Amino acid sequence: MTTITTLEALLVDELKDIYSAETQMIKALPKLAEACDSDDLRRAFGEHLEQTRGHVQRIEQICEQLNAKPKGKKCMAMEGLVNEGKEVIAADMEPDLLDAALIGAAQRVEHYEIAAYGTARAHARQLGLLTVADLLNQTLEEEKKTDQRLTELAENRINVEAAMGEASPVM
Repeated sequence: MTTITTLEALLVDELKDIYSAETQMIKALPKLAEACDSDDLRRAFGEHLEQTRGHVQRIEQICEQLNAKPKGKKCMAMEGLVNEGKEVIAADMEPDLLDAALIGAAQRVEHYEIAAYGTARAHARQLGLLTVADLLNQTLEEEKKTDQRLTELAENRINVEAAMGEASPVM
């Protein structure tokens, strides 16, 4: 285990965790996209993949500014979330229901990332690292927009289609 004795060391540790999370998502997002029935959802996952590559570059840029290496830690939380996504893909579901489940899995990832980026941004601000905080905030806002887009896809179409495929309503 790493000994962390300063807020800056904690920030660097968080950045390493986020870097690992984002690199895991670069591998997972194409699998989520491939499993989709909905073209809109597939497109959303593809666009977020490109965005995620930019997130990795930002973390690398931040770590360079802090004279730190972004590698060296595995994000166990993201590993668990990715495994949950794999379970969803492997489940025996109708396509509309699978799309609804994929959105749920993706939103759990987004919520984790929103929490991680928000925390790292707060620590950067506290340390007076305003450029770092601004870069983290850019990614935080992109993660929030992705979450909102997934919510809109779910509420406006995919969950509706999944519910229409059911034989009887659930009480």
